[in-house]
Amino acid sequence: MNLDTLKNHPRLLLKAALAPLQGTRFQPTGFTDLGAATYDGPDGTKMLLVESAQSMANRFEAVCWDTITDDWITPLKGLPVVKVNDKDGNPLTNSVLEAHRLNSIYIKRAEGGRFHLQLKSELIEKADRPINMRKLSAVLKKYDFNALIHGVFLETIDGRLRLPRALTAFIEAKDVKVASSGGVKNDRIDADGSIVLPPAMEGVNTKGDDGRQKNVPFARDEYCGSITAFFNIDLALIRGFGLGEAVEHLIIALSLFKIQRFLRDGLRLRTACDLEIPEGAKLEVQRPKDVFSVPTLADLEKELPGLISQAFGPLTEQNRFTAITFDDTKKKAITLQLTTEPAIPEDLAKIVKWKKATTKKPASLEIGGENQLSSEELAEKLYPSDNGADAQTAFLEAWQAATAEEQGGDAEPTPDQPEDQQ
Repeated sequence: MNLDTLKNHPRLLLKAALAPLQGTRFQPTGFTDLGAATYDGPDGTKMLLVESAQSMANRFEAVCWDTITDDWITPLKGLPVVKVNDKDGNPLTNSVLEAHRLNSIYIKRAEGGRFHLQLKSELIEKADRPINMRKLSAVLKKYDFNALIHGVFLETIDGRLRLPRALTAFIEAKDVKVASSGGVKNDRIDADGSIVLPPAMEGVNTKGDDGRQKNVPFARDEYCGSITAFFNIDLALIRGFGLGEAVEHLIIALSLFKIQRFLRDGLRLRTACDLEIPEGAKLEVQRPKDVFSVPTLADLEKELPGLISQAFGPLTEQNRFTAITFDDTKKKAITLQLTTEPAIPEDLAKIVKWKKATTKKPASLEIGGENQLSSEELAEKLYPSDNGADAQTAFLEAWQAATAEEQGGDAEPTPDQPEDQQ
């Protein structure tokens, strides 16, 4: 691969012509209360967004993960990822498949927020100091390499911990025309909706079901036009991570792999949107022109294991997984012994109760079992920064003590006590 030829260029821009696999019509992405995203180009050309940047990111991630083995596909084995298991140890989800990656609700609230506390201890030195973005890049490399490509926003740790996408893509069509059609959902028994159905069994979801059936006609819009997929790899951003040439080459190669794999395996976007690269067309380099040749998928699959080894060193184990547990069983109320009264916000008033000290009992804070916030989130809400860090620290220490007693084992690490130093 000739990745060295990209050293002095800020972007790698690629495009590929696409066409329906059969016929001329295709179904674009749709948006709530909007439908298809049609618009006029600068010259008045009728344009259509076929697939958005956020949807393309999800599709790039999907072609990298083997859901049967719950692991990276073979060429990518050894890349770090955070895996979430249920309380019985069965795979639940992971940071590759989750829409918000490390900021997934299943990751940040697993084990009372233990993993996000670990991240905070590694990322935040002092609350009143600028964020070290290179440190964020290094932490993502360690735990979730995929986030270096698709970005992350860890706003519950610190609203400044935000990384944009290094790989962005979208599919659009021009000179589009609408192909209007429709259909009907037929009811062979109750065409006019006069029959009242019996009640459903307990536990069956009947939301939106009025208990009547009937024939329901519907309209449908498809489109035809010239379709193009565009890909943008931000080389300047990747170099700005400060992770060294080996990691830079791995990020670029992995981005190219995602693109090539998507173009080979991921072009059935919807039931009525099955696309292909037309005969004679190919993935083209728009910028830098006449400098870089796109490696084939076969070349990328061959090179990636070596690039992973160069970036991370030889594998001592097959996987570099961080495993955490998400337990959705109803929790018991937790009582914390505290001396500082919290400022309970309105959204927590039904969950959190403060009990003042009496002659017989010390002051305490009771947190109901329906609470879904991590200990870190609760500390920030109940003891805002104007109360100082001491109140938050006391809360986290009390939480740690209470959860350790309840679980009969070690509690979650506090921000100044990383897990590997317990």
